Amino acid sequence: MPIAEQVVGRLPAPRQAYYRHFQDIDQNIFDQGVVLWFQGPASFTGEDVVEFQGHGGPVVVDLLKQTCVQQGARLARPGEFSERAFLNDKLDLVQLEAIADLIDSASQQAARGAYQSLSGVFSREVDQLVQGVTELRIYVEAAIDFPEEEIDFLDEPIVAEQVNQLVINLTALLAQAEQGRRLQSGLKVALIGPPNAGKSSILNRLTGDDSAIVTNIPGTTRDVVKEQILIDGLPLVISDTAGIRKASDAIEAVGIERSWQVAEAADVSLIVFDATDHQILASKDNDRSFDQAIKALQKQLFGERPAPAKAVVVLNKMDTLSATEQQQINQRVGPKGAAVLVSAKTGESWQTLLDAIKAMALDVDVGESVFSARARHIVALKQAQRYLAAAKDLIEAKHPGELVAEELKMAQDTLGEITGKVTSDELLGKIFGSFCIGK
Repeated sequence: MPIAEQVVGRLPAPRQAYYRHFQDIDQNIFDQGVVLWFQGPASFTGEDVVEFQGHGGPVVVDLLKQTCVQQGARLARPGEFSERAFLNDKLDLVQLEAIADLIDSASQQAARGAYQSLSGVFSREVDQLVQGVTELRIYVEAAIDFPEEEIDFLDEPIVAEQVNQLVINLTALLAQAEQGRRLQSGLKVALIGPPNAGKSSILNRLTGDDSAIVTNIPGTTRDVVKEQILIDGLPLVISDTAGIRKASDAIEAVGIERSWQVAEAADVSLIVFDATDHQILASKDNDRSFDQAIKALQKQLFGERPAPAKAVVVLNKMDTLSATEQQQINQRVGPKGAAVLVSAKTGESWQTLLDAIKAMALDVDVGESVFSARARHIVALKQAQRYLAAAKDLIEAKHPGELVAEELKMAQDTLGEITGKVTSDELLGKIFGSFCIGK
C-alpha cells in the first residue's frame, strides 16, 4: 500500500470511499477524486486493491500511471487482474470468460446470458456433472481394486443407470451451451445459391453497407464475406459465399468448397435464387408446380449433398418481374410459404424476408438462454459426451472395468478443463491473453 499512500496520503478504511487529492512524486497535486481500498481477500483478485476514481482524460490518467510506476508499480498485463482472481480461487475460468462476454455483448439477451455465467450458473452445472462422473469412477475403481469379490459390481443395474443418466444430463447441458454460444457470438446465417442470384446484394442491404462486391459477372465472390448485424436485438453473423456451380478455375473451386463448409456449419441458411429463372416463371400459376420447381432448383444446387435443415428460400430480383408475374408468385410465397420474394436492389418486400429470418432464428431457440458459452466449452462438452458414450458401450458389452475407468477419467478431466479445475499453461495463456489490458 505504500505506493497508494504516496499518491493520496493516508488510505481510507477498507471498502469506504474517501475524497482525496492526487499528487505526483514531487507532491504536486494534479487531480482530485475518490479512493477506495479493497482489503484482500475481500476483493476481485483476492489481494489488496486500491481504486483511484479521478476526472479521467488521457493526460490525467497518464500522470497517475506515471506516478505509480515511478513509485515501483508496473502496468498490468492483458487479463492479469482476471488471472490473479482465478489463481486465488475467486472465480473459475467460465466466470472470468463471462466478464469479457458481458463487456462484448451485442444484445440485451446476450448480456443477460453472460451475467448468468458470471454468477456461476454454467459452472454449477458442469460441477454437478463432474461430481456424478467422480462418484461413478469411485464405484468402478472399487470393482477393480477388489477382484476377489464374487459379485461383479459392473453388472449391478446402478452402474448402467448412472452412466446413462450422466449421458442424458450432459446432452441437455450441451444443448443449453450451444444455445448460449449462439446468443453470445451470434446465430450463423449462410447466404448460398448459384452465381448471380444476388447473394452479395442481399448481404449489402442487410448490413446497410457495401460489404461485398456486386457485379453481373458470375463468380465475382470467391471467398466468404462475414458481417454481424442485429435484427430486433437478435445478433446474426451473415456469411456471403461463392456462387455454387462447376468451378472455372482452381481459385473458384476453393471458394465453392468454402461455401459448402459455411453452409454445413450455419444455424440458418438463406438459399437464394433468381426470381426470373425459367423454372419459377413456368410454374408461377400453380401451387403444386411452383413447389416442385423450388425443390428442383434446390436439388440442382445441392446435388447429393443434404439440404440444410433450417433454411429460407429467397427469390431475389422481383424488381425485374412484371406486375402480373409478381402477383402470381406472391400468391405462392411468404414467411410460411415455399419461398420469400424480394428485391435486394429496391428493398421491396424486405420486411417479409426479415420476418422469415426471425421466425427461423426463433425456431433454432435462442430467445432466452440460461447462460452464455464459448466455442471451447462446446468442444469440451462434445468430447466428454463421446467419453461417456464409450463408457456406456463398454459397460453394456461387459468389457473390463479398467477400460470403463479410463473413459470416465478422460470425461472428468475434459469437463474439468471448462471451469479450470484441470488446466494447462497454454490454455490459460490463450484465455487471459484475449482480455483487454489489465482486465
